[in-house]
Amino acid sequence: MEPRLNPYKLAPKAYEAVLALQKYVDGCGLEPLLLELVKMRASQINGCAYCLDMHSKDARALGETEQRLYLLNAWRESPFYTERERAALEWTESVTLVSESEVPDDVYERVKQEFLPEELVNLTMAIVTINTWNRLSVAFRAVPGAYKSNLHQQLKQGA
Repeated sequence: MEPRLNPYKLAPKAYEAVLALQKYVDGCGLEPLLLELVKMRASQINGCAYCLDMHSKDARALGETEQRLYLLNAWRESPFYTERERAALEWTESVTLVSESEVPDDVYERVKQEFLPEELVNLTMAIVTINTWNRLSVAFRAVPGAYKSNLHQQLKQGA
């Protein structure tokens, strides 16, 4: 697969805007591993190979297990996720598939049992952000494989 173009070089201010949103999400206080699961699940739904490659590497760098990554697509049938993670994954699916799901009230009721109101807004912003990256990567055919995670180094340095 060949990339179509590099949107970040052609529209650097747009890239900076999305990057600023990503920076907010990364510092919003939600658990880093939870955020990586959300990024992975949205990327699975959207078929974004580039983001799946990136976030599987980041999740592993943060200590995520292979087993949980492999079973993420079947999280409902797997006993390896907490109730908070399950709520986040269900919310991720509903928000990502908004045109199909319309984000049902029962899903909202479940997720608000696990997340404080501000956390729920931040979780939703994380989902919105990964969906933005997914759409850019899929539309312009970002090529997966070259990404190398440095999250474990950043954590050691306190970043």
